[in-house]
Amino acid sequence: MKDSKSPLKLSIVTPMYNEEAVVDVFFERLHSSLKPVTENYEIICIDDGSCDTTLAKLRQHADGDSRIKIVSLSRNFGKEIALTAGLASSSGEAVVPIDSDLQDPPEIIEEMFKQWENGYEVVLAQREDRSSDSRIKRWTSKVFYKVIGKLADINIPYNVGDFRLLDRKAVECLNQYPERTRFMKGLFATLGFKEIIIKYSRPERVAGSTKWNYLMLYNLAFEGIISFSSSLLKIWSYIGITISVGAFIYGVLLIIKTLIYGTDIAGYASLMVVLLFMSGLILLSLGIIGEYLARIFIEVKARPLYIVSEKYGFEKTE
Repeated sequence: MKDSKSPLKLSIVTPMYNEEAVVDVFFERLHSSLKPVTENYEIICIDDGSCDTTLAKLRQHADGDSRIKIVSLSRNFGKEIALTAGLASSSGEAVVPIDSDLQDPPEIIEEMFKQWENGYEVVLAQREDRSSDSRIKRWTSKVFYKVIGKLADINIPYNVGDFRLLDRKAVECLNQYPERTRFMKGLFATLGFKEIIIKYSRPERVAGSTKWNYLMLYNLAFEGIISFSSSLLKIWSYIGITISVGAFIYGVLLIIKTLIYGTDIAGYASLMVVLLFMSGLILLSLGIIGEYLARIFIEVKARPLYIVSEKYGFEKTE
């Protein structure tokens, strides 16, 4: 149990991209949910290069509340990088990343905070009911977690997104991770620490529309598999060995057949099938290797993860 006399401080980190429709209701729900938790909190909003009035609305709220702070990025870097920028700017003893669309209900932060006070350093929020999502999205999400569960070198919790509570020392460890291509669910999973899971039902989005399409979700899922598993590289060794052994056995059978029955005219169709099949395998294996090489190329350049255009509200005395 943490010392009740010590000042407890909570940081809420929320990336935003073109979320002008949800800003007002987000702050209303969040402030209401945090009131029974603690008065000593900050809300760090990362404007990820929005091209609507999101930043202007955030400034209006920050002008009236010193607990609201804004990190404005110079362009759209993507949610994973925006979340990284927010975590790096947080100062709370406990930190909660949350989506601004309120599909992560802020009301359960109170339960998260209680579990943290009880000594848990990571409190995971697991989506127990996803009926608000489309059937296709639920199915693809299920497939993704099964695939990455089989291939990943670490255990990534099923149906757990970015919504969780992290102790300050967990955040400090995460801030030391230098990689440029970031899959935050995987990075969170590498931290370890004493953790507990609480479950919730995922509600509908309160306003606006999602910025994620299926192609973006596919790319994110593929990024996670590539970043946290070398299995896709290893599997081609096994495929190559299997095909080589099969080809050797087939060659021996052809030699025996020729010695016994003589030669016959080879079929053009079967030859083309074998050539096209092998060519496809070669190109696919080169593509997988290329994905890993591309990430090495990105990492060795060591460019900054993000560029901050402006920070607003951090200079205020809380």
